[in-house]
Amino acid sequence: MAAVLFAALCYMWLTLPDVRDLKIENPTTTAFMRMRAEQAAAEGHPLRITHRWVSYEHISPMLKRAVIVAEDAKFWQHDGVDYEETRLSLEQDWAAGEFTRGASTISQQLAKNLYLSSSKSPARKLAELMITRRLEADLSKRRIFELYLNLIEWGDGIWGAEAAARAYYGAPSSSLSADQAAMLAGSIINPRIYSPAHPNARLMRRQKIILARMGDVTPPPNGPAPTPVEATPEPALQLPVSVGLPRIIK
Repeated sequence: MAAVLFAALCYMWLTLPDVRDLKIENPTTTAFMRMRAEQAAAEGHPLRITHRWVSYEHISPMLKRAVIVAEDAKFWQHDGVDYEETRLSLEQDWAAGEFTRGASTISQQLAKNLYLSSSKSPARKLAELMITRRLEADLSKRRIFELYLNLIEWGDGIWGAEAAARAYYGAPSSSLSADQAAMLAGSIINPRIYSPAHPNARLMRRQKIILARMGDVTPPPNGPAPTPVEATPEPALQLPVSVGLPRIIK
């Protein structure tokens, strides 16, 4: 059984996506975009995607601080996995008898958004951890954060910091204020429910907590970085289900 398990792990490792191209290429689509398109098609309506890539330097430092506070306070310290949070999550899940507590780092969320499904199965989680290790080994923290900020979901059909800033505040992501940044960061927990356009009481509480902690966070510096191949997708487009996106690992 040990040999079979080892062989299965080796096979999974060898067949996982090669992330090295992400050093110089800016993805315009992700597995989560594909999943949302499939869900919209099943409900009988097309999905309108709004996504515009911007470089790391053109994203407000306020948003960078706010996202680190909200999503991964130990981003600089860990190697892709926050082991203490993972331990607490496993203990709570075991006690509850189900998956109840999230412990994903920014790197893990990027791995999931790019290549995986929303399934919480052990196999999917293992694939996420393996891809996370590849991301951390091949990319800088700054690049991981740049990819994350440009690809995460920020509402129904809204992807990335630039699209979110323009959709909710009518301004580029470079000009976001501390209040706006904290509101956007607070909504990441579930942006299809907690909308910055109509914040509920919980989202406003999260905004206040994030604002109080932002001053203690230093985002990755701009600094020199490899020049990616800039993608120039339309600000808004119709995404058919058959579009060629990374395969989803369930």
